Amino acid sequence: MTALENAQLAQLIDHTLLKPEATRADVDALAREAESLGTFSICVSPSMLPVETSVKVATVCGFPSGQHASAIKAAEAADSVGKGADEIDMVLNVGLARAGELDAVEDEIRAVREAAPAPVVLKVIIESAALSDEQIVGVCRAAEAAGADFVKTSTGFHPAGGASEHAVRLMRETVGDRLGVKASGGIRTREAAEAMVAAGASRLGLSSSAAILEGGTGTGY
Repeated sequence: MTALENAQLAQLIDHTLLKPEATRADVDALAREAESLGTFSICVSPSMLPVETSVKVATVCGFPSGQHASAIKAAEAADSVGKGADEIDMVLNVGLARAGELDAVEDEIRAVREAAPAPVVLKVIIESAALSDEQIVGVCRAAEAAGADFVKTSTGFHPAGGASEHAVRLMRETVGDRLGVKASGGIRTREAAEAMVAAGASRLGLSSSAAILEGGTGTGY
């Protein structure tokens, strides 16, 4: 694996703050840090929008459980876009995925896609650690069919765990070069971040971006 330059790695990062206790001041500090580090974007809770920053702004939808009605997810996405979000990271209904109800999975992703049309970037969080390989492949195909731009491993809040190289590799094999793959959840070292990129990730969700870019060990998301 070829090591990435700091600027290259930074441009793959969604600098993330999704803790429920986060304040507006915390989000403003996140934005300033993202600008200093040169990350691709920040990712914050929808209640924190709008955010003044020179980097892209991503937010979440149906977070963190995914057990929201499709209409609620769509409305949340539309509201976020209206407040300046460039990217939406939606949590799919993992129960539907585990039950094999892939048509329903596709329908809810499409509902959010229609509420947040291009050029807004739509990422679908699949909670890969809670799914079998077969289920991962199925939901990745559903996300592509519904018009998503990315599939994403994890919220970082599920007890089953976060990103794994195996899941990233399988997701990349499934979507090819047609969609992006975002690895998130439990990536706390530069070595782990670069391993995810080597496995096929084209975006990383990190809360400890500064520590990871400096070669240290981060905490949190």
